[in-house]
Amino acid sequence: MLLKPDRKSVQRLVEMALLEDAPWGDLTSQTFVPAEAQMRARLTAREGGVFCGEDVIAIAMASAGKVETTFAIHDGEAFEAGAIIAECSGPAQAILQAERVALNFAQRLSGIATLTAKYVAATAGTRAKIVDTRKTTPGLRLLERYAVRCGGGHNHRFSLSDAVMLKDNHLAALAPNDGSDLAETIRKARMQLPHTTHVEIEVDCLDQVPMALSAGADTILLDNFSIEHLKCAVEQINGRTITEASGGVTLDRIPEIAATGVDLISVGALTHSVRALDLGLDI
Repeated sequence: MLLKPDRKSVQRLVEMALLEDAPWGDLTSQTFVPAEAQMRARLTAREGGVFCGEDVIAIAMASAGKVETTFAIHDGEAFEAGAIIAECSGPAQAILQAERVALNFAQRLSGIATLTAKYVAATAGTRAKIVDTRKTTPGLRLLERYAVRCGGGHNHRFSLSDAVMLKDNHLAALAPNDGSDLAETIRKARMQLPHTTHVEIEVDCLDQVPMALSAGADTILLDNFSIEHLKCAVEQINGRTITEASGGVTLDRIPEIAATGVDLISVGALTHSVRALDLGLDI
């Protein structure tokens, strides 16, 4: 079962979007559509994909007015072009006011879920899991990360506060000037953390793998490694820690990356450059 985002948090995001879209009301609908007019509208798929957006649609419609929304397709479910995903019924003014906000959210989130499902499918027969990154739309990480889960993917750390991730710039800043061992420096610094804190170390060449192992990394991020070097790194690590491949990851490369034996493949494209899915609200 999918773990849904906190509804109050989703409500705040939707209400902010509604306020942005109609700060002083919907001038068109309020002027030209009778207040007593009722409407029934269907959310229809113009193309196939994986749906994500139940709560944002229902909240947007209910926040704009007394609109009831029922769903034929639920979060995480696949659908074909032409499918009726949901039906909204209630005051016409409210439906017309909430339409664009509801569609903006649902189209983007369904686009993320759909793309994630394609990446997940490409790992079939391997141990690799597809995970997202922090390359999300500012303010919308909660929803976009949920969309990744709807597509069958997994979430990386949610924020900088959740886990340690020593990337190349951190290592450059941390590197001792007195010739002492970098791994030892990391081990000493780690003593300041609670024992439950997960520590990930990024390496960009095979020569750095022993250092990351010696430093006690819980996960080693293999950044921009060639396929051959990924295989060598996985063999060298030999199950002593979690392995993650990242950098230059595209859908067509997933099968060969997954076949190297890595545990995780992180994909920024799931959220930072996804195409919105084509959904429409038909009266």
